[in-house]
Amino acid sequence: MPKSAKLFYARPSSYSRRSAVLILFLLIGCSCMLGFIAISRRGLGSKCKYSKPLSVSVTWDKFSTGSGVGGGANLNEGQKRHKVMGFVGIQTGFGSVGRRRALRETWFPSDHQGLQRLEESTGLAFRFVIGRTNDGSKMSALKKEVAEYDDFLLLDIEEEYSKLPYKTLAFFKAAYALYDSDFYVKADDDIYLRPDRLSLLLAKERPHSQTYLGCMKKGPVFTDPKLKWYEPLSNLLGKEYFLHAYGPIYALSADVVASLVALRNDSFRMFSNEDVTIGSWMLAMNVNHEDSKQLCQVECTSSSIAVWDIPKCSGLCNPEKKMLELHSKDICSKSSTLPSDEDE
Repeated sequence: MPKSAKLFYARPSSYSRRSAVLILFLLIGCSCMLGFIAISRRGLGSKCKYSKPLSVSVTWDKFSTGSGVGGGANLNEGQKRHKVMGFVGIQTGFGSVGRRRALRETWFPSDHQGLQRLEESTGLAFRFVIGRTNDGSKMSALKKEVAEYDDFLLLDIEEEYSKLPYKTLAFFKAAYALYDSDFYVKADDDIYLRPDRLSLLLAKERPHSQTYLGCMKKGPVFTDPKLKWYEPLSNLLGKEYFLHAYGPIYALSADVVASLVALRNDSFRMFSNEDVTIGSWMLAMNVNHEDSKQLCQVECTSSSIAVWDIPKCSGLCNPEKKMLELHSKDICSKSSTLPSDEDE
C-alpha cells in the first residue's frame, strides 16, 4: 500500500457529541429484527490458530414480537464495540469460494496480521459476510475456511439470493452491534477495491450526519418475470426507479444505521432487489444522497476506488480471473493515493 495511504484516524467532534444517542439506539433497537443478539466466537473452528480471533458469529432468538421494545446487544462480558472509522462487509456466499480466493490474492489481506495492519493504516475493518445453509458439507467447508483465514462475520440467516434484502438488513444491524463506526459499507465480493482511497472518501468532513454514499443511478422498473431483476411490486413503483446507489458498493453513516436498528422490523418494505430496497428506505429517511462515481469505474484510474464491469455485469464479469489481471497492473494496485478533494 502506498505510504500516502497511511493516516492517523481521529473521530470528528460531531460524532462524539452523538455518542449518547448512538448508545441509546444500540440498547433499545438491536432486537427489532435480530431479537436478542448473541455474539460468539465458539463454533467457528475449534482449531483456530489465532489467540484473538477476528471472525465472529452473530445469532439471535426468534421470539422478537416486533414491538421494538426491550432486548439489546448481548456482547460477551467485558466486550465493547470496536471503534473504527468504517466497517466494510464483503457480502459473499457458499458458491463464492473462488472469488474469496481471488480477493485474498489481491487487495484483501489473506492473513490475520495483514487484516490488522490494513485496519491500522486505513481505519477500516474488513470481513466477509455470509449466512447459513442446511447443507452440512457446505457448512463444514465454511468452518474450515474460517479456521484457516479468520476473516468472517457469520449471520444466522439463510444464505439465498432471493433473500438478499433480509441479509443486508441483518448485516447492518449486526455490524452496528459489533462496531462503533462512522460508516458501514456494504460491498460485493466481485469488485476490485482500493481500501486506501475508500478510507479517504469516508474521512471527508460532511455537513450532513445522515449520509447515503454510493454511485447513484435511476433506471426502468423491470416488469417481465423472465428478467433477472424482475420486480413483483412494480405496481408500487411506476415505470422508473427513484435515485439509489448501485448495489456492488455503498455506505451508510452511523446515524442512518442507528435509525435502521431502532425501527421495528415490520416497518420495512422489502422489494425484490437489494439495492432498490435500501434506496427506498433512504428515500423515506432524511438522508443526504452523496453520489461518487469513483465507486463505479470500469477501469483503474488515478482516482478510482471500486472497479467493476458496469453496466455489463453487476460486478466484474469474470471476477476470479479479472481480479488477478487488475491487480497485476500498477495503476490498479500501486498508483499513489490522491487527497480526497482532488478525487472529485
